[in-house]
Amino acid sequence: IVSYVSMDHSFQAINLTKQALQFSSGPAQTHRMLTIYHAPLTRSVRILWLCEELALPYEKQLVDFSAEYRATPQWRRMNPVGKVPVMTDGDLKLFESGAMLQYVLERYGNGRLQADPGSDAQALFLQWCWFAEATFARPVGEIVNHRRAFAKADRSDAVLKEMSDRVQLCCDALEGELSNRPYIVGGSFSAADIMMGYTIMLVEKVTPATLGSHLAEYWQRLQSRPGFQAATADS
Repeated sequence: IVSYVSMDHSFQAINLTKQALQFSSGPAQTHRMLTIYHAPLTRSVRILWLCEELALPYEKQLVDFSAEYRATPQWRRMNPVGKVPVMTDGDLKLFESGAMLQYVLERYGNGRLQADPGSDAQALFLQWCWFAEATFARPVGEIVNHRRAFAKADRSDAVLKEMSDRVQLCCDALEGELSNRPYIVGGSFSAADIMMGYTIMLVEKVTPATLGSHLAEYWQRLQSRPGFQAATADS
């Protein structure tokens, strides 16, 4: 189900997707319908991708991403700092994509796309999930914000270079990690790859960073997944 949230506070039904009607044989059959408030290229991609991989039904609400709408009291009640995404599940509301991902895995994943709780593999899974957002995505976001906040004549080349260097450092670190395995936590795809894949997508779109051969091949593997393609169809 896809709807639109706009400045006039209207909700217009756009289409009913086949995916939204598919229920798996596991816990997803009994869950409250997830609603994902989405704008193209935002971190909601991670949650759409996760739901596609898990074959979980969800409703997608397209959000007016204009600064004016995101500053309205209506949207600030959804996300207090005016960002996207937001996810609701019944009365529960979340506005951090990493928290959304972990919640969906724990409530509806039935053990899929992550390792056993308390295991070494799960510790590494969490490390790479948090690396993707806290370490890797941070300088990418700072580049975007610097360009948005300052006119071209007022931007600092030195600041932008320092941020770009930090992005490249992360890319180089991932290149080494992926030299002997196909996915970030080993031999099989996990939700950590969803967290990482979204950040790589941003890196390619807004930074001059170079992906080494192993990282580039990893990125191609992620992009070839039907779940990624469904989640980014409007990007």
